[in-house]
Amino acid sequence: MTRETAMHTADTDTRKTVLILITLAGATLTASLGISVASVLLPTLTHSFSTTVSNVQWVVLAYLMSVTVSIVSAGRLGDLYGARAVLISGLVLFTLASIFSATAPDLPALIFWRTLQGIGGAIMIALPMSIARNYVAADRFGTAMGLLGTTSAAGTALGPSLGGALLAWGDWRIAFWLLACCAALTLVLAFVAIPRTQEAEGASIKKLDLPGTFVLMIALASYAVATSGGVVGIPVPTGVLIAGSLAATLLFVLIETRVAFPLVPMSLLRDKRSSAGFLMNTLISAIMMSTLVVGPFFLAFSLKLSVVLVGLVMAVGPTVAALSGVPAGRLIDRFGPQRVMAIGIVQIIFALLCLAYLPRYFGVGGYVAALCILTPAFQMFLTANNTAVLADAAQDQRGRLSGLLGLSRNIGLMSGASAMSSLFVFVLGTGDAAQARAEDVAHAFSMTFVAAAGLALVTLILAIYSFAMRADQSAAPVAEGN
Repeated sequence: MTRETAMHTADTDTRKTVLILITLAGATLTASLGISVASVLLPTLTHSFSTTVSNVQWVVLAYLMSVTVSIVSAGRLGDLYGARAVLISGLVLFTLASIFSATAPDLPALIFWRTLQGIGGAIMIALPMSIARNYVAADRFGTAMGLLGTTSAAGTALGPSLGGALLAWGDWRIAFWLLACCAALTLVLAFVAIPRTQEAEGASIKKLDLPGTFVLMIALASYAVATSGGVVGIPVPTGVLIAGSLAATLLFVLIETRVAFPLVPMSLLRDKRSSAGFLMNTLISAIMMSTLVVGPFFLAFSLKLSVVLVGLVMAVGPTVAALSGVPAGRLIDRFGPQRVMAIGIVQIIFALLCLAYLPRYFGVGGYVAALCILTPAFQMFLTANNTAVLADAAQDQRGRLSGLLGLSRNIGLMSGASAMSSLFVFVLGTGDAAQARAEDVAHAFSMTFVAAAGLALVTLILAIYSFAMRADQSAAPVAEGN
């Protein structure tokens, strides 16, 4: 092969990889928009359907719960039947569900189609990381993870402003038509860009672990409903839901130890490196959620900002995260995921302490400064952790691991929304922040983020432990050889 031919082949491979990454980024962006763009529609939907906020909130919750419940199964289907085919199926489902959401005649129909849309969204969240690992060179994999993190954060940041602009131009149905167009465009790209492979050979319905899938869905659905405040109109105590979730989880573990083709092999959870990665993902995601559920109370009732200013300040985090994803990936490619992960967690601890105290002395400026330190650190950790978990994974496990990473993140977000807001209310001493003194709101805010810094410290200890486990496993073959 001549030098010119080799260079031409390399350029062609690079263009193919770039097109694949654009497709995967489009899927991730669309799935993120599916969450954030709908949140701003809720006030309009209460008027359109003449119903309450408690009922309308299920337009958002149905999507989130559906993603959480089905994300592990989505990754497993990708391993069994081919990531390309399953991603295309997810895009088709998301497109159709978006169209039916846009034409929904009433609220129950809209919630139903949002539930199906969430299944498509789970596929679009779980499989891009797995597909990227198949086609991106090892020395560029961190950058690819950073790109996917950037598009996810960009979708979160763009959703509220984009939804508001669409409402100003037309009605709420336009937002779902936009989601349908984004998914359809990504679907075309997926057909063109992602090569066909033979990875689905040997797939069988017998390998799907239907009992385990069903029980896991019950466990996750019970937990999701418990953390979201229960189902409107159905008086099931939160404690009962949590107990049901724990019982279903134990039954799931029992099933997984007995079936021939488990949905989640216990070996994955017994592996100290991967299990530590999932647990750290959960803890950091819970911390991330605290900024979204506690921050607005401090801004509104302690700093006395208007609704518009609260929205602008809250948009700083996702915006900075969107800008820092790719640089974080490049750092990982250069210095390795372990170093970047450790630096990211240390920065998170420092930034959380800044967030706890700087706004009390410097107002909005202190809050924004702390966010500008905190959100890049989140991206560094998440990108590094995803890279570390997937880098050495076998090809037939990548979809499943991607699904478990997504699941651990969603569990962390749900847990953080419930636990951190409960801690804030406990320290505040009242559930009505509007009636509390500004000083009391500020104190509760500070204590909540001091506790979050403590969780981050626990995460750092877990990270150091996982690094030691990785070093021991890397050294083992050398010792045996000697």
